[in-house]
Amino acid sequence: MPDSSLPKTYTRLLKRYPVFSKALSNLGEIVHQQGPVDAKNAQLIQLAAAASIRSEGAVLSHAHRALELGSDEEEIRHALLLLTSTIGFPAVAAALSWVEDIFD
Repeated sequence: MPDSSLPKTYTRLLKRYPVFSKALSNLGEIVHQQGPVDAKNAQLIQLAAAASIRSEGAVLSHAHRALELGSDEEEIRHALLLLTSTIGFPAVAAALSWVEDIFD
């Protein structure tokens, strides 16, 4: 069942399409099991991917998960700063502003 802290649009989608929801959940679990990247670093990688597509909800979600798995604020900031030459300063600045809301 969807977590109440997830965005409403996402939870509505999961409730409306339970088979899709289960497949999505299974996919997430399976890909995490496929390699040597630990859970904390996986969240930082996914945070970077979310920032690159300018998905505020996903940035916030992966930042929260990274914090829960032991990342600190500086690791999260650094993961985003590392993207500057790849996705550009405006996208990085936006992602940093979103995570700062979590840190405040």
